Amino acid sequence: MTNSDDPLFQPYKLGLLTLPNRVLMSPLTRSRSSQPGDIPNEMNAEYYRQRASAGLIISEATQVSPQGKGYAFTPGIHSPEQVEGWRKVADAVHSAGGRIYMQLWHVGRISHTALQPNGEKPVAPSAIAPKGAQTYISADSGMVDIPEPRALETSEMQNIVDQFRDGARNARDAGFDGVEVHAANGYLLDEFLKSGTNHRRDQFGGSVENRVRLPLMVVEAVVDVWGKHSVGVRVSPTGSFNDMYDDNPVETFGEFARRLNDLDIAFIEVVEDSFQGNLADGRPENVIDAIQAGFKGTYIANGAYSAEEARKRLRAGRCDLVTFGRLFIANPDLPERFHQNAPLNEWDDSTFYGGDEHGYIDYPPLQ
Repeated sequence: MTNSDDPLFQPYKLGLLTLPNRVLMSPLTRSRSSQPGDIPNEMNAEYYRQRASAGLIISEATQVSPQGKGYAFTPGIHSPEQVEGWRKVADAVHSAGGRIYMQLWHVGRISHTALQPNGEKPVAPSAIAPKGAQTYISADSGMVDIPEPRALETSEMQNIVDQFRDGARNARDAGFDGVEVHAANGYLLDEFLKSGTNHRRDQFGGSVENRVRLPLMVVEAVVDVWGKHSVGVRVSPTGSFNDMYDDNPVETFGEFARRLNDLDIAFIEVVEDSFQGNLADGRPENVIDAIQAGFKGTYIANGAYSAEEARKRLRAGRCDLVTFGRLFIANPDLPERFHQNAPLNEWDDSTFYGGDEHGYIDYPPLQ
């Protein structure tokens, strides 16, 4: 197959960027920031540099504030030292000819008092503990259960918005090409969107119109910083990770998509599986239809895609771009491997989170 026939290798205009291919790197937590301070380092810069042939890299989830932290060793974007560390990453990717967005993250209830400022409770829309969800609070803690969060006061909502706005400004100062707002996988904005975690009785809970309110306020604040053409949003409408569910994802995410379309942002990235590779029931086509009916911008598909399935979905018009996760962990030159139909390195999931260069920057490229 020549490049001219291969949908993965058609260039694509995304906001202000022209992507050379449609093989994007999805946001991937790797828990290797320098301590103290959750600061990106030279090894992180090398990891992203190696993967600069992606059409676009979306960075690992990055805490917008100390309150937004939920796991040890994950990076932040709220201190001058973190901005400097991320500048090394952005510079490394750009020097290798790549493009990189930062994913802005507040974990909400998926945290622990040991990780929160002054040992406070994690915050959430409602005081509902996530059943079975765990985190790690230190190098030797192992996985620990997540405690019950406290419900945010109505008066605190503007502070959440400001945290994302500050993170967006800092990402801009660090030299990124744009930002993705993390509203997926059971973290704070997803907790507001979904009926299973949002039992509020104020203007931020109850109806779909109320549940989308805070996420939209956040996106509007980020657009104020970046402009609409450099902002995307990630959602996981049917994701169950972190004890999540929504009673009517077609309605909830159809409405959220329509409201995001009104803001004219660059893209929506949809986690189409349940986050942990569970595609036994296929992709949620009715939810995808509802999102695409509402959102007319770029649709990025995510969720355990192979190259061949990605080609089929692109040809069928079911997506515009595809993000790949674990395949990019193990194959720094993934686009070239897809182009040549070359064998793929296998990932070692024991090295996904934390550790050193092993399973991080030592996967071999094609010779």
